[in-house]
Amino acid sequence: MNYEKLFRLDGRHAVVLGAGSGIGREAARALAAQGASVVCADRDAGTAIATAEMIGGESYEIDLLDAAAVRRAAADLGDIDILVLTAAMNVRKRILDYTREEFDRVIGLNLGATFEVVRAFGAGMVERGRGSIIGFSSIRGTTVEPGQGVYAATKAGLVQFFRTAAAEFGPAGVRVNAIAPGVVETPLTAQIKADADWYRAYAEKGALGRWAKPEELAGAVVYLASDASTFVTGSVLAVDGGWTAVDGRFTPPA
Repeated sequence: MNYEKLFRLDGRHAVVLGAGSGIGREAARALAAQGASVVCADRDAGTAIATAEMIGGESYEIDLLDAAAVRRAAADLGDIDILVLTAAMNVRKRILDYTREEFDRVIGLNLGATFEVVRAFGAGMVERGRGSIIGFSSIRGTTVEPGQGVYAATKAGLVQFFRTAAAEFGPAGVRVNAIAPGVVETPLTAQIKADADWYRAYAEKGALGRWAKPEELAGAVVYLASDASTFVTGSVLAVDGGWTAVDGRFTPPA
């Protein structure tokens, strides 16, 4: 093992779905910095192009809710070594206030699109006998709060789906893992950030007492994409600032 090149990705081809902003953009930047050639894919063609220009990569416009478009992308983009899927949505409402339309929208992207992506891209990886698929769950896959029921259900479901994919793809040499972020400053959390009390309460919940920046998730992506994790599959890597290790904000007298 050449430990000097443990995290290098030279000669590998990566696709980042949701690369137009937030965690996806930082993941694309980090993978490229380690030598990977990166395709920046997003529903928003303009943001995908912007990320690609940052890293000298390619851009690709895709609507993940279109199963046929996902299959075309897998065919168009060819031999892929690394697949990163960050796209997700949330509707913050209590269960009794949720509509079936909202439920279907959240399930459709967070679970339905993931199903299509893993099948479409995973098939080629299994055939070639190599690859790393990296998806995003959340702390909400294990901890919940009012108003997060449907989102939390999708994030818990993703863990089991990725584990099953890991079990099925593993004999072919394909690894599948999930990253579970805590609270991260992205467009998805803009509603919380706009409320000072809510923002502070979330910051104080974790052991580090703050929110994460999107770039603080990029190291986990590189790790799971690289030879540093060749014996890691079916795992969920928490990158949550200690959120799931701390059982509350109250500090009792010692």
